[in-house]
This record gives sequence, C-alpha cells and structure tokens, in this order.
Amino acid sequence: MAAPPWRKGIITRIENETPNTRRFWIQIPEVASFDFEPGQFVTIDLPIHEKPNKRWRSYSIASWPDGTNVIELLIVLLEGGKGTSYLFQEGKVGLELILRGPQGVFTLPKPIDKDLYFICTGTGIAPFRSMIHYIQEHKIPHKDIYLIFGTRKRDDLLYMDEMKRLEMEIEGFHYIPTLSRDQWEGCCGYVHAVYENLVNEKRTDHSVKEAGFYLCGWKNMVDEAKLRIQNLGYDKKSIHLELYG
Repeated sequence: MAAPPWRKGIITRIENETPNTRRFWIQIPEVASFDFEPGQFVTIDLPIHEKPNKRWRSYSIASWPDGTNVIELLIVLLEGGKGTSYLFQEGKVGLELILRGPQGVFTLPKPIDKDLYFICTGTGIAPFRSMIHYIQEHKIPHKDIYLIFGTRKRDDLLYMDEMKRLEMEIEGFHYIPTLSRDQWEGCCGYVHAVYENLVNEKRTDHSVKEAGFYLCGWKNMVDEAKLRIQNLGYDKKSIHLELYG
C-alpha cells in the first residue's frame, strides 16, 4: 500500500499535561475530515537535519476519529532529543508542520471477541486513549479490557482523571495505573506483575484464557513483556506492538 501524502498541519492549541509532557492539537486544512483508525500514527518532518530520514518523528494519535480535521498528539520532552526539543521550543499556536499519515496496523481487532490487555508506559498511553474513546462512542461490543499504565511518579500519570471517568462509564473497562517510584493508594511496581496476576486469576484447569496483548511504551518494557507473556502460555500472534516506519 502506498504511503499517504505529505500534508500541511497547523498547531491550533497546546496544553501542558505534566511538567515534561504536552498535548498538541494539529489541524490538517487540506482535508475536511482526517480519517484514521484508533491506534494509528502520523510522521512529522521537522526542520532539524539535512537528511529526511533524520528529520522524521512518528507519534501515535491520542485523539479518536470524530469527523474533523484536527488530531491530538501527546509528546514528552526527551533529554537530548532534537525532535521534541524543537516542538517544545518552537511549537506555538499557528506554527505550520509537514506531516504524513495515518499509518500503522496497531489497531483494534474486529470483532473484539476476547479479553484485551493494553500495556503501556509514558506516552504509550496515546493509542489506547484513542481506542477506548472510539469503543465508547460507537458502542462496540467487547470483552474485558485492561489498561495497565506504568510510570515512575504520580506527577507522570497522563489522562488520569479522564481514564477514571471512562472506567466508571464503560462496562468491562478496567484502568490500572501503577507507579514504580512513588508510594500511593494504587498499584506500586512495574506493569508486568499486574498483567501476570490478572492472567493467572483467569486461568481455568491450568489453561490460559484467550486474550490479546497490545504493547506500547519504553523499549525495555516492551521487550520484557513479550517474553513474560509467552511464558504465560500465549503465542506471538497474541502480542501486538507499535512499529514506526
């Protein structure tokens, strides 16, 4: 399939989500409706290098298809990162960007006929936010969905109030944030113990219940989760990763 064309995007709004994470709303004026599947990403061509492949940065779309030409991106400032440094220093309302998308196959199964585990760290929550809102808005039938979001400190919990509200509104949706550094009233530690415990609780006659695992976030987490999920008895086909092109 041919890659989508490069288009102009315009930043229309910026909000701080945490001390080092910002939400950027981008309008694509060439189209009346920017259509995509929840979980897909866009690539931005930033003026940070002479070679194109060193200018490109890909970000999952944090919003959900709503019939408009505006999307939201959730971006964390990376130490020494040229792309995020440019967006944080130069990114202002009215700034024009060149972007391409949507792309990617990190999307919801059709139908959702088994439990889903959305396992993420940091801004890896972005594609899952898109998926969950889409499920709610379109009243898509589903089994249990577990959003297991790991980060270091309470200040780094992204979209927390929103996710807690969605948990109350969507039957079968379970939001489980866990912190690896701060002590608090919720889960403490890494994401791995959370999904392992959930899977083991659902075992029947020593067999695991059919499920799908979606991983997005820090590379070390994703690599470890792939191994742990297979050790639980699932094959590689049950594991889905975000791969940027």
